[in-house]
Amino acid sequence: MVSKQARRVKIHKKIRSKITGTSEMPRMSVFRSNKQIYVQLIDDINGSTIASASSKEIKNSSSKSDVSVMVGKAIAEKASSKGIANVVFDRGGFLYHGRVKALADAAREAGLKF
Repeated sequence: MVSKQARRVKIHKKIRSKITGTSEMPRMSVFRSNKQIYVQLIDDINGSTIASASSKEIKNSSSKSDVSVMVGKAIAEKASSKGIANVVFDRGGFLYHGRVKALADAAREAGLKF
Protein backbone atom coordinates (compact mmCIF):
# COMPACT_ATOMS: atom_id res chain seq x y z
CA MET A 1 0.00 0.00 0.00
CA VAL A 2 1.34 3.42 -0.99
CA SER A 3 1.23 6.21 1.58
CA LYS A 4 -0.52 9.51 0.87
CA GLN A 5 2.78 11.36 0.74
CA ALA A 6 4.35 8.87 -1.70
CA ARG A 7 1.26 9.15 -3.91
CA ARG A 8 1.49 12.96 -3.86
CA VAL A 9 5.20 12.89 -4.73
CA LYS A 10 4.52 10.54 -7.65
CA ILE A 11 1.79 12.85 -9.00
CA HIS A 12 4.01 15.90 -8.49
CA LYS A 13 6.87 14.33 -10.48
CA LYS A 14 4.48 13.64 -13.35
CA ILE A 15 3.21 17.24 -13.28
CA ARG A 16 6.76 18.67 -13.13
CA SER A 17 7.85 16.60 -16.14
CA LYS A 18 5.29 18.48 -18.24
CA ILE A 19 5.54 22.07 -16.98
CA THR A 20 8.35 24.57 -16.48
CA GLY A 21 8.52 28.24 -15.59
CA THR A 22 10.38 31.08 -17.27
CA SER A 23 11.05 34.65 -16.16
CA GLU A 24 8.16 35.88 -18.37
CA MET A 25 5.78 33.09 -17.31
CA PRO A 26 6.93 31.62 -13.98
CA ARG A 27 5.69 28.45 -12.34
CA MET A 28 3.30 29.12 -9.47
CA SER A 29 4.13 26.31 -7.04
CA VAL A 30 1.75 25.55 -4.16
CA PHE A 31 2.63 23.58 -1.03
CA ARG A 32 0.00 22.77 1.57
CA SER A 33 0.77 21.43 5.02
CA ASN A 34 -1.75 20.62 7.73
CA LYS A 35 -1.52 24.10 9.23
CA GLN A 36 0.00 26.39 6.56
CA ILE A 37 -0.10 27.04 2.82
CA TYR A 38 2.82 28.39 0.80
CA VAL A 39 3.07 29.62 -2.80
CA GLN A 40 6.10 30.66 -4.88
CA LEU A 41 6.63 32.09 -8.34
CA ILE A 42 9.64 30.21 -9.70
CA ASP A 43 11.84 30.79 -12.75
CA ASP A 44 13.05 27.25 -13.50
CA ILE A 45 15.52 28.33 -16.19
CA ASN A 46 17.54 30.51 -13.80
CA GLY A 47 16.61 28.43 -10.75
CA SER A 48 15.34 31.39 -8.76
CA THR A 49 12.26 32.35 -6.79
CA ILE A 50 10.71 35.57 -8.07
CA ALA A 51 8.11 36.06 -5.33
CA SER A 52 6.56 34.10 -2.49
CA ALA A 53 3.68 34.31 -0.05
CA SER A 54 2.53 32.14 2.82
CA SER A 55 -0.09 31.90 5.50
CA LYS A 56 2.63 32.67 8.07
CA GLU A 57 2.71 36.26 6.76
CA ILE A 58 -1.02 36.67 7.36
CA LYS A 59 -1.99 37.28 10.97
CA ASN A 60 -5.57 36.07 10.91
CA SER A 61 -7.34 33.39 12.89
CA SER A 62 -10.08 32.64 10.37
CA SER A 63 -10.55 29.30 8.64
CA LYS A 64 -7.75 27.76 6.57
CA SER A 65 -9.72 28.29 3.35
CA ASP A 66 -10.14 32.01 4.11
CA VAL A 67 -6.41 32.31 4.79
CA SER A 68 -5.72 30.53 1.47
CA VAL A 69 -7.80 33.18 -0.31
CA MET A 70 -5.70 35.92 1.33
CA VAL A 71 -2.47 34.18 0.29
CA GLY A 72 -3.76 33.94 -3.30
CA LYS A 73 -4.48 37.67 -3.34
CA ALA A 74 -1.07 38.42 -1.79
CA ILE A 75 0.86 36.44 -4.43
CA ALA A 76 -1.12 38.08 -7.24
CA GLU A 77 -0.32 41.51 -5.80
CA LYS A 78 3.40 40.67 -5.54
CA ALA A 79 3.39 39.29 -9.10
CA SER A 80 1.76 42.40 -10.53
CA SER A 81 4.29 44.62 -8.74
CA LYS A 82 7.06 42.64 -10.52
CA GLY A 83 5.27 42.97 -13.88
CA ILE A 84 4.05 39.36 -14.12
CA ALA A 85 0.56 38.70 -15.46
CA ASN A 86 0.74 35.07 -16.68
CA VAL A 87 1.85 32.02 -14.68
CA VAL A 88 1.88 28.23 -15.02
CA PHE A 89 0.00 26.64 -12.12
CA ASP A 90 1.73 23.79 -10.26
CA ARG A 91 -0.56 22.24 -7.67
CA GLY A 92 2.30 20.19 -6.25
CA GLY A 93 0.54 16.85 -6.45
CA PHE A 94 -2.32 18.05 -4.26
CA LEU A 95 -5.89 17.65 -5.44
CA TYR A 96 -7.34 20.77 -7.05
CA HIS A 97 -9.88 21.05 -4.27
CA GLY A 98 -10.39 22.94 -1.03
CA ARG A 99 -7.53 25.22 -0.02
CA VAL A 100 -5.56 24.78 -3.26
CA LYS A 101 -8.63 25.71 -5.33
CA ALA A 102 -9.42 28.67 -3.05
CA LEU A 103 -5.88 30.01 -3.48
CA ALA A 104 -5.98 29.58 -7.27
CA ASP A 105 -9.40 31.24 -7.62
CA ALA A 106 -8.33 34.20 -5.46
CA ALA A 107 -5.15 34.66 -7.53
CA ARG A 108 -7.24 34.61 -10.74
CA GLU A 109 -9.68 37.18 -9.35
CA ALA A 110 -6.75 39.41 -8.34
CA GLY A 111 -5.44 39.46 -11.91
CA LEU A 112 -3.16 36.48 -12.54
CA LYS A 113 -3.83 34.45 -15.69
CA PHE A 114 -3.19 30.69 -15.82
